[in-house]
Amino acid sequence: MPIISYGRQHIDEDDVQAVAEALRSDFLTTGPRIGEFESAVATFCGTRYGVAVSNGTAALQAAMFALNIKPGDEVIVPPMTFAATANCVLYQGGTPVFCDVEETTLLLDPALVEAKITERTKAIIAVDYAGQPCDWTALREIADRHSLVLVADACHALGATLNGRRVGTLADMTVFSFHPVKHVTTGEGGMILTDNDGLKQRLRLFRNHGITTDACTREQAGAWFYEMTELGYNYRMTDIQAALGISQMKKLDGFLARRRVLAALYDQAFADTAIRPLGLRQGAQHAYHLYVVRLQDRNAVYDRLRKADIYAQVHYIPVHLHPYYKEKLGTGKGLCPVAEAAYDEILSLPLYPDLTDKDLKHVVKTLRECQGD
Repeated sequence: MPIISYGRQHIDEDDVQAVAEALRSDFLTTGPRIGEFESAVATFCGTRYGVAVSNGTAALQAAMFALNIKPGDEVIVPPMTFAATANCVLYQGGTPVFCDVEETTLLLDPALVEAKITERTKAIIAVDYAGQPCDWTALREIADRHSLVLVADACHALGATLNGRRVGTLADMTVFSFHPVKHVTTGEGGMILTDNDGLKQRLRLFRNHGITTDACTREQAGAWFYEMTELGYNYRMTDIQAALGISQMKKLDGFLARRRVLAALYDQAFADTAIRPLGLRQGAQHAYHLYVVRLQDRNAVYDRLRKADIYAQVHYIPVHLHPYYKEKLGTGKGLCPVAEAAYDEILSLPLYPDLTDKDLKHVVKTLRECQGD
């Protein structure tokens, strides 16, 4: 049986043709397809602006730049996430402050956030872990009361909703990733959504060296002059990537539907077992980037699945337990006990649109055998 990975891209002939057309066009980068892709994502989510960048990490750093995070500033972040969620604060000289997660969902726990706020706190970054929206209503109330900015790390959650509102409209800025295992891919790529014109301008400035115009804009205007007004980076997306993203967005509804079908099959298969899927928030429609379960003897189960060519994954080692954070920021065990306990038990099972029902049954059968069911 072929290897079953935890996630993978779906690329069809329409995608290949879209990329080929971009390769034959006048613009391979910084061209008209960037705006088209930005519009496609922003329109899907229901926001005014999208700013495309080179990857999800660049998107997170751009968000911190847009907020003018600097040395001495603090940003509250969850530990149950990829390191980039906290790293982006460090990139701008700020300090990430870790706040623990909810036991059932592993999403940032609003009940614990307020105790982490100081006079140095400037923002809250919450992660829609696995594809489920956080309690954005509670987080918004806290942020407004303390005049903080809300940033959604929604790299797992394109297409998710909370109480009928799409992710992308629930925070002041929302960050997406288009890595191959995500809902749609551009190979590598990221985007920030916002309704705020000022933030949009700073995001665009940051991705282009801090320069006020890009090459496409100057060509259209018949002008050569530009100025660098901020210390930005070359975090631009190419038109080749954007062409793939435009094509992929046309299939997003189908991708989401298939992921939800697969998640429902897993739910049904584990209903009478000791294998525990994460809890679901009332009013949330999950996007299922990941299907995460909690189980005993996680490491042994991981090894047995691997021998059966089922490449499950662990998401994540809590960020505050990484050596860099322990050495540089003095973090360690006991800081976020809920996340730490979950880390010992969690496993992400294969979930992607091309996963067949047969393959899913093989995963379930092998996993249940590992657990003695």
